[in-house]
Amino acid sequence: MKKIYKLAALALLSVPSFAQNAFWTPTAYKGAFPVTDNVSGVASNNWAEGWTNWDPENKVYPVATVTVSGNITANTTWTSDKTYLLVGNVAVTNNANLTIQPGTVIRGDKASKACLIISRGSKINAVGTASNPIVFTSSEEPTGNGRGPADWGGVVLLGNGIINTACSTCPSTGPKTNYVEGFSTTFNEILFGGNNNTESSGTMSYCRIEFAGVALSSTPNSELNSLTMAGVGSGTQIDHIQCSFGGDDAFEWFGGSVDAKYLIAFRGLDDDFDTDFGYNGRVQFGLVVRDKDISDAAGDSNGFESDNFNPGIGRLPITRAIFSNMTVIGPKRDGSVALPTGEKFERAIFTRRNTAISIHNSIFVGWEKGWHVSGATTFDNYNATSSLDSMGVLKNCIIAKNMFPKFVHDAGGANATWYNNYSNTNSIDTTKTVAEIGLQNAFPTNLEDNVDFRLNVNSVAATGADFSGPQFANQVTGIQEQSKATLNSLVLYPNPASQNTKLSFNLIERNKVSVLVYDILGNLVSTLSHDNEFEKGNHTVNLNTSDLSSGIYYVSLEINGAKETKKLVINK
Repeated sequence: MKKIYKLAALALLSVPSFAQNAFWTPTAYKGAFPVTDNVSGVASNNWAEGWTNWDPENKVYPVATVTVSGNITANTTWTSDKTYLLVGNVAVTNNANLTIQPGTVIRGDKASKACLIISRGSKINAVGTASNPIVFTSSEEPTGNGRGPADWGGVVLLGNGIINTACSTCPSTGPKTNYVEGFSTTFNEILFGGNNNTESSGTMSYCRIEFAGVALSSTPNSELNSLTMAGVGSGTQIDHIQCSFGGDDAFEWFGGSVDAKYLIAFRGLDDDFDTDFGYNGRVQFGLVVRDKDISDAAGDSNGFESDNFNPGIGRLPITRAIFSNMTVIGPKRDGSVALPTGEKFERAIFTRRNTAISIHNSIFVGWEKGWHVSGATTFDNYNATSSLDSMGVLKNCIIAKNMFPKFVHDAGGANATWYNNYSNTNSIDTTKTVAEIGLQNAFPTNLEDNVDFRLNVNSVAATGADFSGPQFANQVTGIQEQSKATLNSLVLYPNPASQNTKLSFNLIERNKVSVLVYDILGNLVSTLSHDNEFEKGNHTVNLNTSDLSSGIYYVSLEINGAKETKKLVINK
């Protein structure tokens, strides 16, 4: 079954992949948050502080002062001294840029099923701050019928990135294109896809999207997501986004290669992180919090759901997104919550239809079921032995002990024996209790109460994160160069460091390795290894920084003529 992909995979590996060198932030901890520093507020080490809202149902927002409808065809700025009401489909077109100032509130009209569309070639520049986020929310008020999931459409970003599935009415020549799902009719403003995975659809940072996900028609799958990213390229910046009370998925990617960091899916209806159509981006630091009373009556609700496409055979590129540092809390929470009759919650992770996503260094608690490898084509990807073989990886994760079943079996080959062997090989820990995982204050009596998802000092997840392997490489090395290179990039953690740091790297064969440390002037200050022999595999070298002054240093890894250098910051 894999033979149909190998030639294409070899071709893809001959060019750099994931070219943004500084994306991954190495951590010592698993999950989305570090060990608590016992400080609250924006200045703490809790990245969710300041800009999030755990009780948007009761938040009082200003009354709209400006109504926006129809297409935006020229560069436009929305200012924080006004409140905007979206009516119907509002599409930014004609290569225009929409800029939204920090603190601006945008409300979606319920009656007209409003949504904001950033069409191909146009851009959004919605950059809030930790103390002054941008809010996209419902036009409804807390009083009366109140607010709820699917009050309005949501935010739709459309780009020219590569997708693997074209619609039957789309242009038959050129790169694949498609119309984004949900809309009852097709029109040019909702077309996505192309051949540019590095393009930019703009920036969204420190934004909240609340009560989105309305169904635009009676047709199945006509719901919009809170944040839809379709064919969006890696030049787009997505970070610090909270999607709350969505009527469908919180975040869904259709193809493209946009990266994202610091994402929160809060009390949504369907899936939290959904990947389709050949999405190949990277996501780090994500939080999921589910509500026992909100699930998808028409289908099933999962933490992760990933497809290649339906039915999922033979289309390239395969969906191969990489996630790391996720904390995924299901509706049963710490295990003490009983689910209501008729609920539709299913799996923490649902991989199907030939997907090959990877999830690393993550924590899963409070779900009915753990990981489901569905179907023979998907099983083939996770049973692969190399990245040339469309390999997806679940590695170095904790699936809480009280989840049952931890692994879902079907006729596709992922039976109990395979899961057990895979878990042992890939450090998937199913023995830890929720108490041992030690989330600081993740299970308040009411979900809207103050929360803290950081780890306590005794947490078993406080150490043990692993950023080795090809999924964390700055780029994929050409086939001819692999014999003299590391399989993955040099990783330094923690960085910044105080008393010590660790250097992690991986060798594809036995080789001589030099690890040297230089100060900012280029003076050699430490030699950790000089042409010492290292065996094939993962290696960690400790660097004691107690004798080094605060400042910037450079750590150089040299292997058989290949050299890589990383900046190290020392703070004392």
